Amino acid sequence: MLKIGMIGAGFVAGFHERALCSVRDVELAGVCAPKGAEALAKRAQADGLGNTRVFKNIAELCAAVDVVCIFAPNFARLEIMRNIAKALEGGAKIKGIICEKPLARNIQEADVMTKMAKALGVPTAYFENQIHMPSVVEAQRQLAAVEQSMGSVHLARSAEEHGGPHEPWFWNPTKQGGGVCCDMGCHSIAVGMYMLTPSGKPPDYLTPVSVTANMALLKWGKEPWISQLKKRGVDYTATPAEDYSNVTIEFKDPETGICSVAQATNSWMYDAPGLRLLMEAFGPGYSYTVNSLESPTGLFISDAAATAVADSELAIEKAQASRGALLLHHNEPDLYGYIAEWRDVISAFEQGKNALLDFEYGRLITMLVMAAYMAHEKKKTIDLTNSTVLAELESYVPLIQQGKGAEVLLGV
Repeated sequence: MLKIGMIGAGFVAGFHERALCSVRDVELAGVCAPKGAEALAKRAQADGLGNTRVFKNIAELCAAVDVVCIFAPNFARLEIMRNIAKALEGGAKIKGIICEKPLARNIQEADVMTKMAKALGVPTAYFENQIHMPSVVEAQRQLAAVEQSMGSVHLARSAEEHGGPHEPWFWNPTKQGGGVCCDMGCHSIAVGMYMLTPSGKPPDYLTPVSVTANMALLKWGKEPWISQLKKRGVDYTATPAEDYSNVTIEFKDPETGICSVAQATNSWMYDAPGLRLLMEAFGPGYSYTVNSLESPTGLFISDAAATAVADSELAIEKAQASRGALLLHHNEPDLYGYIAEWRDVISAFEQGKNALLDFEYGRLITMLVMAAYMAHEKKKTIDLTNSTVLAELESYVPLIQQGKGAEVLLGV
């Protein structure tokens, strides 16, 4: 029985707790967080995930668990990693470290995360659930023979869109790392690259060639939305971030030299039933499509009955309404790939290995996200085969991440 310890008790930690209910041989042994830890521990106990305890600090948590999960906000992750390192140096023994996407806000931070993990000699896992989505994995499995005969996917389109994040810190580009491109672009870029990768090859097999990007503040810089953000403690007149991002990345197969393209589109202005994940892959003579808003189940709630609805997100993540015709997903953690990624990481850590996606992979995705921000700032294609450009990316911090988004979003 692998004992899991979560650092952080917010929205994503809650989602992972739901996923663990469908995973064998694990116990959610502990939670450590400034707020929400007690509630998450009680829920885990009620769900039969063990005698989940609340720990006062990271050192105590590390001493009591086998696997440590970094589910805290982006701006806190470096300090958390340092505290994990101190706990291990103090005698704690763990089998693995998990970090939720994104690994870091920029490459400098990603390098610190990867170097510390390597120095500790502990297996790592980068949690990118969309690569593990059963619909994507099964589509690739069923098309494997076709791909072998006809050739690999040459165009992948991926999108994640919803009406906006939950917590105020997500909207703050200096804390989160940017806007929607950092928040959700890491998802769409990763799954786009995965859909292009030939069967049987590792997730980092393809060589990134170039990146172009267009970002904008289309909705949340206008009234009444900008005033809504101010009430939540976020001032987009001072430190705006993008709520729309469109990124195109060209990849090359290092063995065949054949090029392919991934297009990643993300927005915080999708006022529709809820969170939508849309993936399309096109190969020579075949294709597949995934749309998370296609559900076999639907609900209807009248105006008269709507007052009884406490939380519309019980039906679907980022639901935008609590009445009318609503979609229902009976198992979102499975739909989005959370359960499959947990099964992968548990198997890997029990064998003393990195998960399918490790911290080095997370660093690669961070680099591609940073290249997208650079392409938008410079208004040109970024050549990832140029050593000078790669060196520049190493220390690059986007203007939006610096809190200077007005310079590249509002024309100031």
